[in-house]
Order: sequence, then structure tokens, then C-alpha cells
Amino acid sequence: MEGKSIDTMKDAAICAATAFGLDAVAVRSDLNICGSPQRSEFRCVLECSDQRLVMMEHILEQVCTKKQAIIDRLDFLAVQGLPNVNPYLRASDGRHLVQMEGRLWQASLYVPGIPLDRFRYVFDGWRGKVMADFLIELRKKSQNLPDDLCTNPFSILDFIKTLLSQIKIREPGLFMKLVPITAFLRERLSHVHDLLPVALCHGDYHPLNMIWSDVAIECVIDWEFSGTKPENYDAATLIGCMGMENPDALKGPLVIEFISSLKDAKILSKMSWLVLVEMIIAIRFGWLSEWLRNQDTEMIELETVYMNLLMENADTLIDLWDY
Repeated sequence: MEGKSIDTMKDAAICAATAFGLDAVAVRSDLNICGSPQRSEFRCVLECSDQRLVMMEHILEQVCTKKQAIIDRLDFLAVQGLPNVNPYLRASDGRHLVQMEGRLWQASLYVPGIPLDRFRYVFDGWRGKVMADFLIELRKKSQNLPDDLCTNPFSILDFIKTLLSQIKIREPGLFMKLVPITAFLRERLSHVHDLLPVALCHGDYHPLNMIWSDVAIECVIDWEFSGTKPENYDAATLIGCMGMENPDALKGPLVIEFISSLKDAKILSKMSWLVLVEMIIAIRFGWLSEWLRNQDTEMIELETVYMNLLMENADTLIDLWDY
């Protein structure tokens, strides 16, 4: 956004805050906002007269239904006592989404945190345990999720099939590079995928979608992809992201502690463990789709190299993780 447009949006955010009973006195441009900026059209942190810090987000009308579903799931989980969630605020009329001067807004309390050291955090064993603990609690607290808050089960294989049909036409060279990987998944995942138990998953579970203190998770954020998915989906997402940051992390203390804690909690079925590596590879196609959308040739190449690395070392990883 241009400077003038940003100033206009900041003024609009201050105005919209009044609908939530907030007396905003300043925009805190000095504060870091965690999570992807792509989740909203504009966002900023406001300081209120009572010293509360609130994040205001402008969203588009066409995503209103999806945003409300996310809000309702977080409300349910918060009521059930799930820690580390940050429910959205309600306006004076009880709504979470407020229309103000032609713009739709949502508000949440700002949660401060400490930035991750991108070179070191992937080897912090304690992070593996606390990230496993959150998934264990998520499973417990979502057991009685009402039907209207559930989604149709997501199939990563259907996603891959659709993506490959597009790649075959637009990027035939890339399609050929992916043939061995898709053959591997067809042999080792396809016959099991639809039989896997499903659960409510965060859907994009990795450390950059968390706000951290020195010793704990303060908040889990960016629930845009939450919904009903294979029960090992979040675990596979997390492990895959650690290896993408640094392949050595796949045998490091964070991943080992994460897997050990999940194994001890017995929240995943034997079948889900048996195809964990395959699910990790399958989920990487979601990231490949993102790199293709952004025309990031460097990351496209890196992603294909990483998927091949996982495929070639699948049995070694299974032995290493000992689940």
C-alpha cells in the first residue's frame, strides 16, 4: 500500500474499533505482527485508552463465511479450555465481524512474542514437546466439536491430483520431475489414505504460526486451513517444515522429542504412524502449489529436491524415529 492509503486504513481501523467498545488512542506501528499478512487485506495494532493492545484486521466480503467458521471453532475450543488460543472479540451487538464504512473488520487481543532464531530453533528439544502437548490438547478439546463446526474431510491426494493436472499443462518439465514422487505416494499412501482416522486439525501447524516466549508457546495463530483432516496431518506438516528449514533437523532433538511425546500420548493410530513419512511428502505439494502461485523458481526447485530427499530416505527416517 502507498503511504496515503496506509494512513487511510489506519484511520478506518481506529473508527472500526469503536464498534468493539474500544477507545483506540494510537496505532502501534513499532510492534511486530506475527503470522502471514496474506490472511487479511490490512492489519494493524491499536493501543487503547485502557492500555490494551488490539489487532484490527480488514477482510474481504467474499471470505466472510470462511472467517466466521474459523472464529466459531476458536470460540468453541476456548470454551472447552484449550490453552494458547486467542478468540476474536465481539462487538457490542455480539457479532465478531463488523461492517464499517464499506469495510469488514475483525478484532483480537494482540499477543506479544519473541522472534525465532531461524538457524537454531529447529534443534530446540523443548519446543518439540510443547508443540506436541498442544496437539494432544487440541485432540482432547475437539472431541465434541459440533457438526456445524466440522468440515468435509480434506483429501491431500485429491489436492495433488488437481495440482498435477495443472502442472502437466503449464510446467511439463516439472511434471516429469514429480513422476517418481507421485508413484511413491500411489504405492505407499493411496490405498491407506481414505481409511485414516480424521480429526480437527490446525492445518498449517508449524513454529512460525505460533507466538513464542523464551520457554513456551504463547499463542497458536493462523487457523485459515483448520478443519477435518487425517489425524496425522498436523504432525506431518510440522515435521516437514522442520526438515525444509534444515534437513538435519529431521534427526534433531525437536523432531525426536515431538514424535516421542505424541507416541506416549497415543493419540495417533498405528495406521497413521505407518504412513507418516508419506503424509509429510504429500503435504509438501501444498507448499509446491504456493511456490508456483508466486512463480518462485528457486523454491520450486528446492521443494522438488526436498521431496526426493524424503522419498529416498523414507525407510531410514522410519527406523530413526522408531514409532
